[in-house]
Amino acid sequence: MNITLSQAEAVIAAARARAEERGLAVALAVVDAGGNLVAFARADGANLITIDTAIGKAFTAVSIGGDSGDLTPAIQPGGPLFGTGLVLAGARSLVPYGGGVLIRVDGRVIGALGVSGAPGSDDDHRIAAAATTS
Repeated sequence: MNITLSQAEAVIAAARARAEERGLAVALAVVDAGGNLVAFARADGANLITIDTAIGKAFTAVSIGGDSGDLTPAIQPGGPLFGTGLVLAGARSLVPYGGGVLIRVDGRVIGALGVSGAPGSDDDHRIAAAATTS
């Protein structure tokens, strides 16, 4: 089961509202369970890099079956992915920073939301988590 466009737009709207409450200009991407882009929005003033990183964070979440930030420890010194970080970000890139969360309906993964552009990836994660649980 995949997320519908209507569901994706509702998630984007919820995330956008959370970001606007905090005065943050972010990019928002929703992918289906296969990692394919379904909906996207970029706030006025959000940096261009946030486009690819938001999509990449959403793709990462569905790829690993969890939050994109779960990979962050692996890129730290001594970690198995140390040195990889954010080399190239795009629709099919793993982006190992907070802001990508799964979207579930009745416990089943139907897609993921990626958020990028807040001052830190913890802020991106908080926006994404709030939007996918509301």
